[in-house]
Parts: sequence; structure tokens; C-alpha cells
Amino acid sequence: MKELNHLLEIIEEIAAGRYSNDVMELTRPEVPEPVRSIAEAMGLMMVKVETREYRLELLIQELRELNEQIRHNAVGTVSAMASALAARDKYTEGHAERVGSLAGLIAGELGLPGQEVDLIRLAGRLHDIGKIGFSDRLFLPHEKKNPEGVVREITRHPETGAEILKDLDFLGEALSYIRCHHERPDGHGYPRHLTAAAIPLGAKIIAVADGYDAMTTDRPYQKGKTPEEAFAILTQFAGSKWDTACVSAFERILPKALEEQTLLMTNPST
Repeated sequence: MKELNHLLEIIEEIAAGRYSNDVMELTRPEVPEPVRSIAEAMGLMMVKVETREYRLELLIQELRELNEQIRHNAVGTVSAMASALAARDKYTEGHAERVGSLAGLIAGELGLPGQEVDLIRLAGRLHDIGKIGFSDRLFLPHEKKNPEGVVREITRHPETGAEILKDLDFLGEALSYIRCHHERPDGHGYPRHLTAAAIPLGAKIIAVADGYDAMTTDRPYQKGKTPEEAFAILTQFAGSKWDTACVSAFERILPKALEEQTLLMTNPST
């Protein structure tokens, strides 16, 4: 009776997923039947289950590695698309990489988790992917600001970008960052005129990085501003055009931002 009660306790443990070698004690010759036979059967079953679980763990690991490879390839593909877009316009060459780098620095300064920083950095690299289908007239030289027809085309690119990337499940919230990176805290942004509380933090971060890089690089309609001039504009419109906390974080990483921007302008492929 003692051996039977012990066997029942062991079976309950095994059923709960807590395996041990205690069952083997009940397989000794001196243990009466049928307890010994049941214990032997339970021990064999436990070994088979553990073997299957081990094989399942190996399979899961293989799937994780495969999924990471697929993710890597997908990111490489869309990044190549972004680079192809930049090649159409010498004025924006390297812009996506710089925005991604700056956005990552701001996100890190705000204390976001590493995984979120990586996602924001990636979204920054892909923020303008919606321009891939634009007509060539968008990239033709023109004086002053963009013509009205070009502006209408431009305001569609955040939604278009999110639509292009929507099937890449691993991007998750990055899609909303891409869709909303031209929204403004005062509600005068596009495409949906969201106000501060409704705009994802990742999008607010990218907006600051995007605005700074656009202001400090030469464009057909303007000469690039100095870092000091660009930051003064960010500060002036903090709270209306750009998020105040993101602008403050950018100020704290400005020396590092200048270093990163110089490096990427000198070596666009890095």
C-alpha cells in the first residue's frame, strides 16, 4: 500500500509536467506487482515524452532562426527599395539612413527598451518608402517650395508606405510610426490630422529626426541650415509642430547626432 501511494504521488507530479527519477525507485525487484510494472511503464513513458519535448524545442529553435533570417532578408529588401528611392534624388541620398540613426539615438535617450529602439530605428530608415511609387516630377529640380500638385502627392506617402509594408508582421507598431511621422501635436499634420495624444511616440521621434535632417541638408529650394539654426527651429515649434519631450531629448544627444550625421554623410553605405 505504501508503494502504491508513492506511485500515485509520482504520477500526479508527472501529469503536472514535473518529471523526476523518483519513479525508478519503484522498478526495483523487491517492489511488489503491479506497482513495479506500472512504475516501469511510467518511466518509459516519461523518457519518451522528454525526448519528444527535446525534439520540439530543437524544432522551435530552428523555426526562430528561420524566422529571423526571413526578417533579415525582408528588412534588406525594403531597405534596398529605400536606397533605390534615394538614388532618384541626389538631394535626399542617405536621408533615410540618417533619420533612422538619429531616431534611434533619441529613442535611447528617452529610455525606451532596446527592442523598441531597434524598431524605431528601422521605421526611421523606412519612413519615406511610400515615395517609391511617385512620379519622376517629384524629383525634378524646382525653385522655392514644392508645387501644389507635388504637395498633394507627397501627403499620401505615409499611408502608402504603411500599405506597402503591411504584410511584414514583424514590423508591428513600426507601421503606425511610418504612417504617422508627419502628424503634428497641434493637429495640422497629415495624413489624418492627429493631435498629440493620438500620435505614437515612435512617430514623434521620427518626426524630429526627419525635420532636423531635412533642415540641415541642401534641397533644390533651400540651402541646408547649420545645426544651431535647425535646432533653434525645432525649439521654436516644439509643442506645435514637434513633440516637446522628443525635442528636449534630441538636444541632449545633439553632439552624438552631429557625429552620426557627419559619418553617414561621409560614408552613406555605413
